[in-house]
Amino acid sequence: METQVRTPQLIFMQPQRLVVPLFQRPYVWNEENQWEPLWEDLTRVANRLMKNPTEKHQPHFLGAVVLQQVPRQTGLMQERTIIDGQQRLTTLQILLDALASQLSVAQATQPSRRIEALVRNAEPFCSAPEDKFKVWPTNRDRPAFYQVMSNGNSQGSNVEGPRGERIVEAHRFFCEQAETWLKSEDPNETQRRAIAIETAARELLQIVVIDLTADENAQEIFETLNARGAQLSAADLIKNFIFQRLQEDGADVELAYQEYWKEFETGFWETEISVGRLRYPRSALFLNHWLVAKTGEEVVAREVFDRFKRYADDESEFKMEVLLRQIHHAAGNYRAFITAAQSNSLSSNRIDLFAYRTSVLESEVVKPLVVFLFDTEKSQIPEPQLSKCLELIESWMVRRMLVRATTKSYSQAIAEIISRLSKSDRARAGDTIEDFLTSQRSASRYWPDNTELTQELTQMQAYRRLGRGRLRMVLEGIEDYLRGWKNGKKGLGSERVSRGKLAIEHVMPRKWQANWPISDTGRDAERDRIIHSIGNLTLLTGKLNSKVSNGPWIGSGGKREGLEAHDVLFFNRELLRNSEQAWTEESIRQRSEQLVGLIQEIWPVPANYKSEFAPDKPKTFRTVELVDLLTAGMLQVGIALFPRRKKYSHVTATLLSDGKIDVDGKVYDTPNEAATAIAGRKIGGWWFFLTDQTSKQSLRDVRRRYIETMAVQSDDDEEDDDEEDIV
Repeated sequence: METQVRTPQLIFMQPQRLVVPLFQRPYVWNEENQWEPLWEDLTRVANRLMKNPTEKHQPHFLGAVVLQQVPRQTGLMQERTIIDGQQRLTTLQILLDALASQLSVAQATQPSRRIEALVRNAEPFCSAPEDKFKVWPTNRDRPAFYQVMSNGNSQGSNVEGPRGERIVEAHRFFCEQAETWLKSEDPNETQRRAIAIETAARELLQIVVIDLTADENAQEIFETLNARGAQLSAADLIKNFIFQRLQEDGADVELAYQEYWKEFETGFWETEISVGRLRYPRSALFLNHWLVAKTGEEVVAREVFDRFKRYADDESEFKMEVLLRQIHHAAGNYRAFITAAQSNSLSSNRIDLFAYRTSVLESEVVKPLVVFLFDTEKSQIPEPQLSKCLELIESWMVRRMLVRATTKSYSQAIAEIISRLSKSDRARAGDTIEDFLTSQRSASRYWPDNTELTQELTQMQAYRRLGRGRLRMVLEGIEDYLRGWKNGKKGLGSERVSRGKLAIEHVMPRKWQANWPISDTGRDAERDRIIHSIGNLTLLTGKLNSKVSNGPWIGSGGKREGLEAHDVLFFNRELLRNSEQAWTEESIRQRSEQLVGLIQEIWPVPANYKSEFAPDKPKTFRTVELVDLLTAGMLQVGIALFPRRKKYSHVTATLLSDGKIDVDGKVYDTPNEAATAIAGRKIGGWWFFLTDQTSKQSLRDVRRRYIETMAVQSDDDEEDDDEEDIV
């Protein structure tokens, strides 16, 4: 066995075939979990190279692969079996091929040829058409791989192939990203960018290659490599570094530990927090956010320790003891912010409300900004400007959530905001943020204006397209506003509405057929669509919601009577005032427009602001599959899936490694197919299957969390079934 750290240049430069065995699972990596992070890592290295071309740059580590030599006749091309790492190597080949094509389109001929040499074997070494490829995937993926990798540099970003094939979509993604990154108004700049990204791709990525001889036990080595072991977090590494430095400085190490570090070893700070598909101790996340606040740079999790060392040794003007004290003070503010977000108290404090609302948006990225704004080592920001900072960021995030804009570059945007604030007068912090947000034009940064917000929300099936917590938070904001909590002023006659406690109710119920007759049956589909729009939604207590849920609008036991008798929300007073005799589709449309107008006032943009963002192509939506949830670690191979219905409680399904479902020995491709087979009628499987009988978590719950966490543009959803019994 030989183990070496190698670059793509060293791995792929010689004629060879790296073959994925037929028994391995097909290609399953996707954009949000792997392709985009890989591209961001590559461009981060390329940007550093462009900024300081003569300096030595740290390579970016991509992980490890295990290969095993295949005995070949002397003189024939070398061949190895990929024991572990086929997803990584396949993706890297797709990326390199896409990059070569875009370098060619940009007329960067030499960089393109250098990359292409890492993708294709020279013709004299090939005895079969597929021999030209350095990597050859498993049989399921070979047609798609051959299709996208055979077109050479002629295809540009117009990748041919069926949508939904992961290999095709990966190639298309990397082509589009490379095309965008290479573009520059200055031709000389384009060539400079081409050389930087080509160099980064060939020489500044690293993979640990474990190369086994033909007679070594590959399975035993594979199992050993994948055995679980305790890994040190960034917080552990930084702790060791800090106290080593303190000891070198002659400080009282025990006192420093007791006063400034001991708290980080309590339950609050050791709790693991999900960020995307990964989990980190809260202490490690805090140190990451503290570094962003101090440097104004995006710092990815794997670079926290190295970046901290550079900051402490080369950039900070303070000794380690002072730096540790600063970290301790910042941690206090950080903890208070998190506590406020989790509190059920109805605080009138603006920072507490900001903490709650951004936590509902599941956004960790705002925390570096909070650390910066409340930095006790810097001058205090005047209250009006501080409130403006919070209101602007909240408006930007809420509006982007409502129009379903991507969140994928938020960490970069927040780091850039901090960088600008660091170079500006803190007394004008709010003005600085406003200037930044109003100047953004890209899809990942722009601030949606009133026109776009109106177009999206009046047409959107909000109940089906927005997460329940996020939708509830918006409706709570409207209720607060109607109670007089507006323009920084407290409501005169009431406290704020309870956070996260009220149920979202359809005024015209989803099961409208029983008590809401319709004269024109041709309008059924339109009614089914419009009942999910924001104008048909309200907030109720759980008990009242159960009492009036599917009743008619007027009459004894109707919704209107129940609301008049028992409800106290201002939100519903307005609803009742405008609908005495009936609640119709037109009522819903009118109320949607009214609520959107209130949302624009609650989360405003500057007067006469126009975003000037014009998408170059329409939004594309994709279906999230079970294999995506497996890849993200949100589900595990082999878990049992339990039918929701009591009458099917004797049936247990099993989740397989390729995202298919086994039911009594028969394998189904999708949850819907499996559920339909069990129920004997067409039924939504994402809702039908529970992953946990205690919490009643369904596959749909997991999928929604994935969509929100990973910022996936997905339009897939399904209605609940008519029956409500749960095992």
